Amino acid sequence: MMLKVLRHDGRPETAPHYDLFEIDPEPGMTVLGALFRVREVYDDSLAFRYSCRGAVCGSCAMLVNRYPALACRTQVAGLLAGEEREPLAPYPAIEGGEAWDAGTTVLVEPLPHLPVLRDLVVDMAPFFAHYRAMRPTFAPADRAPERERSMAPETAGALEVYTACLLCGACYGACPVDGDDPAYAGPAALAKVYRFHLDPREAGNGRRLRTADTPDGWWRCEFHANCRRVCPRGIEPNVAIGRARAELTRRKKGGE
Repeated sequence: MMLKVLRHDGRPETAPHYDLFEIDPEPGMTVLGALFRVREVYDDSLAFRYSCRGAVCGSCAMLVNRYPALACRTQVAGLLAGEEREPLAPYPAIEGGEAWDAGTTVLVEPLPHLPVLRDLVVDMAPFFAHYRAMRPTFAPADRAPERERSMAPETAGALEVYTACLLCGACYGACPVDGDDPAYAGPAALAKVYRFHLDPREAGNGRRLRTADTPDGWWRCEFHANCRRVCPRGIEPNVAIGRARAELTRRKKGGE
């Protein structure tokens, strides 16, 4: 197989280019494993981000065959065999561009909508700036009780869906709105706001919903649902955003 990798030193005066590497794939080899093979055999200057290698940390999100994914979780064999993935709503970063033979070659590019620092390493600062702006920390409504705070199992289950987020940025790189509007908070940040809105230990009264009740918050989403399609944890930020908008509308009509 061939691995086609977009290379760039991050300097605005230099143009990106593609390098092609021949890889002998082993059973179970992931895209991350193939990138390590390139480092070991061909070019130890290839830059990419990783940590856990087990789909836990979210560090290795990148564009694989024009689809945002975790490199450590994506099997090379599945890509070459044409394993089906849910089609994405189109946006510029995945349309046109460099061609490749999907039967023999895996195309690897940096995550879209974020500045490239070098090769496959992107600057996550804009992503985390939006995340921090949503104040994503627990803010209890009152002092800690003498005994533990109780929570119904069904409520805990609803919260758990959103606590699984890896902050990998795949949804950010897949969102057409993030590509058009850098001011948009993005799917991950908004899903986290909704998680705290659901938490009965917080103050409630729609306070969390109002945090993102802005033109660049809940109301900027266009419901392309790419965020749901690419999330490695199966989170559905689009559903959270839709429910938040519906509840805000209801509260406003009720004078809350």
